[in-house]
Amino acid sequence: MAFTSINDGKLYFNTKLHTGDGGGSGSSTGIGFQPNMVWSKSRTEALNHTMFDSVRGAGSNKELTPNGTSAEGGANSAGFGYISAFNSDGYSWTAGSTNTENFNKSSQTYANWNWKAGTSFTNDASSTGIGTIDSTGSANDTAGFSICSYTGTGSNGTVKHGLNSAPKMIIVKSLGASESWFVYHADLTSATYTINLDTTGAQFSNASTWNSTAPSSSVFSIGTDAGTNGSSVNFIAYCFAEKQGYSKFGSYTGNGNADGTFAYTGFKPAWLMVRRTDGANSWIIMDNKRTTFNPMGEELKAEDTSTGNVATRWDQLSNGFKLRNAGAAVNASGGTYIYMCFAENPFTSSTGTPVTAR
Repeated sequence: MAFTSINDGKLYFNTKLHTGDGGGSGSSTGIGFQPNMVWSKSRTEALNHTMFDSVRGAGSNKELTPNGTSAEGGANSAGFGYISAFNSDGYSWTAGSTNTENFNKSSQTYANWNWKAGTSFTNDASSTGIGTIDSTGSANDTAGFSICSYTGTGSNGTVKHGLNSAPKMIIVKSLGASESWFVYHADLTSATYTINLDTTGAQFSNASTWNSTAPSSSVFSIGTDAGTNGSSVNFIAYCFAEKQGYSKFGSYTGNGNADGTFAYTGFKPAWLMVRRTDGANSWIIMDNKRTTFNPMGEELKAEDTSTGNVATRWDQLSNGFKLRNAGAAVNASGGTYIYMCFAENPFTSSTGTPVTAR
């Protein structure tokens, strides 16, 4: 069996940086595929994160803000700019009506993180017997990523996620109500626990979020919580299954030392998001485009509008990452952490050839 089926992670995930020119519209190209989810953040101005996906569609009322609780379209993308189309090698944007732009303010720099899903699905649960709640979406089983939309019932239920293996991480957002983002991660204490993307709070026990049930190879479970299953409310779920050599959704324990913990992923990381779970702290996001040498430096925070901050948190290695910072956000002594990580390339290719370190 091959170590990986993905030799080039950039075919499914890619970070794209750009500098605004102040124009009324523009495009981001060179991504290498048609993205199905785009997460963007200004590196130089304290603006909202924005997230768009192809299942909900592009447009001025389609933004979601990972750092806030706003419903879909509730963060004034008409004023701050939005993605107007998903293209074969990137996407187009339209500038907003204010001088502060999410995508194209003159001389401002932006980080844009892009994921590929791709195969559309529609599930009538009563006809297929898969799940109890209807869903539609876009799935890429090779890369282990799907986007699915569903309408809540207010009662315990299950939703088809479109993948052929159980997701290790699921991020759900209410589209029709001001609610937090809820995150399932396989390495939280149990499926009774959840953690919010838009806050710094620790993991917490809430049986009504995921109905205390881990996802299966076909469905994920939701309880009665309004944040994942409000009655007659529309939701979007981003589901990630682990793929050897390409993605890892794991955990580690910090050692409180600048000669920090090593986390084995089986590949050279291209993008990493880390979150402490046993105490309050930030979601730390790093990638291989904003800093191209070790120690990796510039970080952004998923729950915060702050600009890029150089903190030299980690070394990118050929088979994982090593913490180079004793800070509590990533490496407190005895602290517990979860992470999601995507590959630049695998440690060993599908032909058995090892890659080199940076």
